[in-house]
Amino acid sequence: MPESCIYVPQILLPVPSVDMTAWAVIACDQHTSDLRYWDELEALVGKKPSTLRLTLPEIYLSGNCSEKIAAIGETMRRYQAEGIFRKLPQGFILTERSTPYVSMRKGIVLAIDLEAYSYERKSDAMIRASEQTILERIPPRIKIREGAPLEFPHVMLLYDDPDDIVMRTVACDKLPVLYDFDLNMGGGHICGKFISDHQKVVKVFDSLVRNGLLFMVGDGNHSLATAKAIWERKKGGLSDAERLHHPARYALCEAVNLHDPGIYFEAIHRVVKGVDAEKFLRGCKPFGTGKGALYSGGKRTDYGVASDVPAAVAGVDAYISEFIAQYGGTVDYIHGEDAVKELTQADPNSVGICLPKMKKSELFAQVERYGSLPRKTFSMGESEEKRYYIEGKEI
Repeated sequence: MPESCIYVPQILLPVPSVDMTAWAVIACDQHTSDLRYWDELEALVGKKPSTLRLTLPEIYLSGNCSEKIAAIGETMRRYQAEGIFRKLPQGFILTERSTPYVSMRKGIVLAIDLEAYSYERKSDAMIRASEQTILERIPPRIKIREGAPLEFPHVMLLYDDPDDIVMRTVACDKLPVLYDFDLNMGGGHICGKFISDHQKVVKVFDSLVRNGLLFMVGDGNHSLATAKAIWERKKGGLSDAERLHHPARYALCEAVNLHDPGIYFEAIHRVVKGVDAEKFLRGCKPFGTGKGALYSGGKRTDYGVASDVPAAVAGVDAYISEFIAQYGGTVDYIHGEDAVKELTQADPNSVGICLPKMKKSELFAQVERYGSLPRKTFSMGESEEKRYYIEGKEI
């Protein structure tokens, strides 16, 4: 059996006096066109300790972020000095999450060895990117991580466990509760329980390795790629012993069974802004029998795309890139057809393209055969169901 890619961390959590509903906030790459969401969250958090101060929502990336980026590391160090964190013994955390859409989704917060991860399109690594990595998206994250003593993950890994042997190994009902609270902004509820018998869990995970593959990155690949890039920089000046034990070598993630009933795939749609809508639509020709849709002014028309979902995504993205290169404009990635309708209705200089969703059962086979899928091919659930920042780790 190959050496395990799993590392047993000492996880950081806020001390019990911290308001957890204000502490936990949704992944930074959500609601990128909805400033109202972030304004409302800002008002809710106020001056309370919060991971909103330890991350950078991507909606702000288009502006000058230097002050916000500098403040992240400073706030982490201030929280450390003020005793905001407690460090757990080595172990994992079982998460039990309910959302407005599913009654339960279970995961295990653990750390992975970045030496076993690759975001290359074709890879034989034990941990692989499910979608193509856009290298241009990494530098802003590197700036944040370079000055940060801690990490707070929204990375979700998928593992292929149809018999659910991992969760059957964990005595879920007998574990001590670490946190149990309602998530803000309609995110549902989450309960976290401490797993001290970590070696038994690692062995079960290791038994799931097939053809050298254990985990696919379902969400947060660019954050994981950033951690990998920082580690590659740091390890060059370290001895072998230092490399083995350096905290930056290991990244915190949540591992979720692909077959968990709470995991389902949704399409990620495109909204192109700042364009002549009529000109864009004239050039947007059908290219298959798959079921897509176009939105302009809030009105929907059917649009034929490739029947293979990754090919449909690739075809649409190629046209958008070609159009923007020639005529200008920007593209955003949107969850939910209703949101596409509303955005195009509000902005006459925008066009929405809705894509079909991929079956989750196809994921491992497609990536093993073809390599990473086109960027934003699928989303695991709706925006509200994305991972919230809760746990941390020293890096």
